[in-house]
Amino acid sequence: MMQMFPPTIVWRHRKENLKKCSLRGLECRQDFRFFSYPNEILPDLSNYILLTIDAPPLEREDAERGLVVIDATWRYAQKMLQHMDLMSNLGRRSIPPHYRTAYPRRQSDCPDPERGLASLEAIFVAYHIMGRDSSTLLNDYHWRDLFYKVNDFTP
Repeated sequence: MMQMFPPTIVWRHRKENLKKCSLRGLECRQDFRFFSYPNEILPDLSNYILLTIDAPPLEREDAERGLVVIDATWRYAQKMLQHMDLMSNLGRRSIPPHYRTAYPRRQSDCPDPERGLASLEAIFVAYHIMGRDSSTLLNDYHWRDLFYKVNDFTP
């Protein structure tokens, strides 16, 4: 029997450049819900955890909880995090530090550029750790093969 998980919540900044967004194409999936910041109100997040770069690492024991992912540039993400702190007591987890991005980042405000995964990369690793089906997440990701290679994943 297939286990059902809460849908992944993506809180996307309204100014996110969708031409460069790694999550394009996931909007129609049943296991994702997209919300625009600051225009839309998020649903109840009491059984969710927020993926951030500065939290305890995600573990298999977190599998029953839903994921919240902020999709924005690092500068906008910091402002969204502050807003999130005001509206919820959301638990936080990070992707373990040995994972590396394949996304060719041009921003200089990322606190740790190699660890600062693209949103899709972070969701892929989170699903992998949590035992969720991640097999199709990277199908259309331009840097998929490099990401697999850098992180020792076998497709």
